[in-house]
Amino acid sequence: MDRETVMIVGFVALFLMMAIRVPIAIAMSLVGIGGFAAVVGPSQALRLVSLSPLSTATTYHLGMIPMFILMGAFATRSGMSHELFRAAGAWLGHRRGGLALSTIASCAGFAAISGSSIATAATLTKVALPEMRRAGYSDSVSSGVIAAGGTVGILIPPSIVLAVYGIITEQDIGKLFIAGLVPGLLAVALYMLTVSILAYMRPDDMPVGPRQGWGERFKSLRDVWAIALLFLLVVGGIYAGVVTPTEAASLGAVGALVIGVARRRLSWADIKFCLVDSLRISISIFFVFIGALLFSYFLAITRAPQQVAEYLTALPISPMGIMVLILLLYLVLGCVLDSMAMVVLTVPILFPVVTSLGFDPIWFGVMVVMAIELGLITPPIGMNVFVINSVERNIGLTTIYKGLLPFIAIDVVRSAVLLFFPSIALFLPGLM
Repeated sequence: MDRETVMIVGFVALFLMMAIRVPIAIAMSLVGIGGFAAVVGPSQALRLVSLSPLSTATTYHLGMIPMFILMGAFATRSGMSHELFRAAGAWLGHRRGGLALSTIASCAGFAAISGSSIATAATLTKVALPEMRRAGYSDSVSSGVIAAGGTVGILIPPSIVLAVYGIITEQDIGKLFIAGLVPGLLAVALYMLTVSILAYMRPDDMPVGPRQGWGERFKSLRDVWAIALLFLLVVGGIYAGVVTPTEAASLGAVGALVIGVARRRLSWADIKFCLVDSLRISISIFFVFIGALLFSYFLAITRAPQQVAEYLTALPISPMGIMVLILLLYLVLGCVLDSMAMVVLTVPILFPVVTSLGFDPIWFGVMVVMAIELGLITPPIGMNVFVINSVERNIGLTTIYKGLLPFIAIDVVRSAVLLFFPSIALFLPGLM
């Protein structure tokens, strides 16, 4: 079989396996090994299988992923998300739609210590949804706010998805983290603006809460010092150049553990639970990475990235038009794939195209994450929507998607702004 035929057969096999729900790690591994064997030979493919998993598992930069996951687990188990929501409610709860605004602010704060959209959505569903229900919020508005707010978990640093992008493309992960900060805060501001407009248009869905005195407001800030300290240690350390991202992840995990134990919020049973849960999640991510590495050999041997680059650059449209097509592709893939699968599957193919067109790789990483964010709340398979539905089974998917429509619209606007004004994302990294 010639290489072009192997490439076509490989991609068809990959999409067929994904269609029948074969795990993405296994699908990429099988295609990678099979395609490599078809071109080079079975013996070389077996040698590849014997070496690639070990080289992936011992990659230094991958060490940050389990550490960031562990930091988020310790923070969640020690109740930091509850404290964050109470503090946000004390300052914003008296406004119309105040609990929805508090939820979005809490999502932003929790994202700074979890790095995961799914973890943020799951945690705030347990913390914020009961409070909004008691206050008289409709399920549609409540679940829509949580699902949308959860998406900032993969943009506001530290972001696991941005870390994965940086490892695949060999970009500076510290700069990627800092580049996601302003777009992440812009997302929070636009979501809050959307909530305020909805509260004005549909006051019955978002009632006004009781006003807290200034004493109670400032008292609530004393409970969020732990989150502020962790954010300062991790993001501040990276921005100042004091620690590398991998060192910052380790520092954050140890810091979350020490704070939790010192405040008597973490028992030995809690610590064991966090370690086991973080290990389980990390192993699943590492399996995806191993599959991605095997798949990358298939891409290299068939020259798929180069052929895609040649095809796209030959189109009679401008580079910006090609970028729009790429982002639309991510939007479509986001309807059927999870965020990690999208990154490891598409970035090795599309990154050479983007760099050949002259786009900044750091900015492209932020745009990819923003497109993935939108995919997390877009039907028919929005991962954040399914997470909320799994936590609260009595809220239907249709109800959640109905509440998400305004946030999907504002996300499209935000993506357009970042597309035409890259300096929004590149300003802070340029100062490092």
